[in-house]
Amino acid sequence: MILTVNHVTHYRYDAPMRSAVQSLRLFPTRFAGQRVLDWKVEIPGGTRGGAFRDGAGDRVEGWSVRGPVTALAVSVTGTVETEDTAGMLRGHRETVPPMVYLRDTPATEPDMAIRDLAAGAVAGASDDLDRAHRLASAVRAAVAYRPGVTHAHTSAAEALELREGVCQDHAQVLIAAARSLDLPARYVSGYLYAAEDGTPHEAAHAWAEIHVPDLGWIGFDAANGCCPNELYVRLGSGYDAADAAPIRGIALGAGRESLDVTVALEATQQ
Repeated sequence: MILTVNHVTHYRYDAPMRSAVQSLRLFPTRFAGQRVLDWKVEIPGGTRGGAFRDGAGDRVEGWSVRGPVTALAVSVTGTVETEDTAGMLRGHRETVPPMVYLRDTPATEPDMAIRDLAAGAVAGASDDLDRAHRLASAVRAAVAYRPGVTHAHTSAAEALELREGVCQDHAQVLIAAARSLDLPARYVSGYLYAAEDGTPHEAAHAWAEIHVPDLGWIGFDAANGCCPNELYVRLGSGYDAADAAPIRGIALGAGRESLDVTVALEATQQ
């Protein structure tokens, strides 16, 4: 499938800021399941800084904007060719060993409820792949998809207690559950063209990857009950949502920030 992405993030400030600096992880992953046909990331009025590929294989690019800054926009346009690899991250080059992703963070630290959910889900599982699938199914059953009940800083434990959340919460609960069983797991940010049944979905999306011996990293989208396929565009990964955020930055000044995000995906060829 060929997917066209148009993603614009607008920042506005109620008082002029002296400057702004952004770190962008907005570049599609290089692996067997997707190939970039064209891709452009811009900040009008900004200056592109250094870029590098981190240990997880993700491209990171820095930008700066000189003040006074009352508004700025991060614009992404591009086309990616995708194919279904059954969720497997084949052909991806990274140097970070999988065991690094057993490390908990405040957002993904498992409490007793998460540990109990994980232990119950994998009872009778035949191998690690079976355990991973059972964990994803258990998280989907335990956390109903409902926007507006959680926020950017909601932890996995809090989301499970609420029994509601969005894709970020599903991913972080699954990560916490997997790590509680010594399965390396990480958060993935990207885009989703449509839900598995073809209905519209939030285009900016997130899911989890669990490392399975002899198979490698496999994606699990607990929010939609599937593994990522040709409808997904993978951007970057991290320990949790904050670590994998496509845009991270800081603005210097006394103004307060407001944010508006627009993401659109189109299938130009199938």
